[in-house]
Amino acid sequence: MWSIKLGCFCFDLNSFYLSTLLYLRGQFLPRVTAALQATAQLGQKVAVLDYVEPSLKGTKWGLGGTCVNVGCIPKKLMHQAGLLGTAVKDAKKYGWQIPGPIQHDWVTMAEAVQNHVRSLNWGHRVQLQDKKVKYLNIKGSLVNEHTVRGLTKAGKEMTMTAKNIVIATGGRPKYPTNVPGAMEHGVTSDDIFWLKKSPGKTTARLLTWCLSDVALECAGFLTGIGLDTTVMVRSIALRGFDQQMAGLVTDYMEAYGTKFAWECIPKRVEKLSSGALQVTWTDTKADQEHKDTYDSVLWAVGRAPETKALGLDKLGMQLNKETGKIIVGADESTSVPNIYAFGDIGEGRPELTPTAIKAGKLLARRLAGQSTELMNYDNVPTTVFTPLEYGCVGLSEEEAEKRHGKDGLEVFHAFYKPLEFTVAERDANQCYLKVVCERGGDQRILGLHFTGPNAGEVTQGFALGFQCGATYSHLLSTVGIHPTCAEELTKVNITKRSGLDATVTGC
Repeated sequence: MWSIKLGCFCFDLNSFYLSTLLYLRGQFLPRVTAALQATAQLGQKVAVLDYVEPSLKGTKWGLGGTCVNVGCIPKKLMHQAGLLGTAVKDAKKYGWQIPGPIQHDWVTMAEAVQNHVRSLNWGHRVQLQDKKVKYLNIKGSLVNEHTVRGLTKAGKEMTMTAKNIVIATGGRPKYPTNVPGAMEHGVTSDDIFWLKKSPGKTTARLLTWCLSDVALECAGFLTGIGLDTTVMVRSIALRGFDQQMAGLVTDYMEAYGTKFAWECIPKRVEKLSSGALQVTWTDTKADQEHKDTYDSVLWAVGRAPETKALGLDKLGMQLNKETGKIIVGADESTSVPNIYAFGDIGEGRPELTPTAIKAGKLLARRLAGQSTELMNYDNVPTTVFTPLEYGCVGLSEEEAEKRHGKDGLEVFHAFYKPLEFTVAERDANQCYLKVVCERGGDQRILGLHFTGPNAGEVTQGFALGFQCGATYSHLLSTVGIHPTCAEELTKVNITKRSGLDATVTGC
């Protein structure tokens, strides 16, 4: 057993950082890496403990956390693969002579995506080294407010002390443990991007049980590359998002080829002698039991915080008993002095990588005495990368109505057709935008919602306006770029209250 004394230590989903600041980290290294580098650049001595517990299927990955390895990056790349499948069909309308039939090869895609992820793993390692951050690939747990115990793969123990400890351990996908066979025969987002073979044969049938946006995103790209995919939904899709927009997303997906089993709950999963998976479920609306066979079952039922193995109970740290997340203050402090937490592990925090990255950098500056600025968690933009992308910033219409009352809102909206869809003769019935504003005064914009191509790029630009108190008049005074989908937001003028047709005509 040996010890290290540092100024700071940090935990991320798989790791810890030591020094004037010590970080515990694991699944969300990009956010932690950013914080660590910022801390080191501010003259602090920093270390990180990083260790990935393999998934139940044995999947493991390198430095970089969830976003890099089993989240945003591989998901967006496979989403692009699905979009290209649609683009190939559109290409024929644009004059491309493409001999058919066109088939997708999972192995080629997976190898390319995984190779890119590995390059990012190496990049994070180099960045930590360049910034003089001590990297330790070991498990960590808390002993007290200044001490972390580490355990190597070989079972060797070490202790590290630091003035401050930061936890950023994030979470891991949950299994529906009440469903027999779910854990034995299903996979999660920890596995889907690292499969060596396609999750199904050429005529694959896949089942995704949906309680999160990840389910729809995965189902979307799986459909896009030609796999027969069914999404089973217990109640509603995209809970927490604007439900009108959620309906447009799923309507498009159904037209796109994804099947949906609404208001259904899986009861058990059994592996047949053929190797197929037989799923039995209950249709709660009809109160009937059904069964069918699939090649793969993907569970996307939310995430559980990585707190159980950290020893937080010994320190008396306050957690939300229902969620298991750490109760944090506006400055990311926990109930234990000198220990901080940011990212998905914090109760009430958005489960988004860019939010945690910024929160971590600001925390590093505060701990180094360089700033007092706190993270602003309001009006954080996000995008759901489904076949028809959905981007939003600010309040959903439902939430705005709760806060301001229906009569206190003015909702401007429009159905539009992307120019790219015209020649390709694609259905644009779900391409829609709405701007939720206060009805009185300057008509401050409370929420902006957009479904269509490149929704993330569109939403990112308009998100800036929310930091500047954007109003409806600001939107109208903005000159649009023609011809783009985003310009429709600068021309929107029909209100829901008017009852007029909101379909955009002309170019």
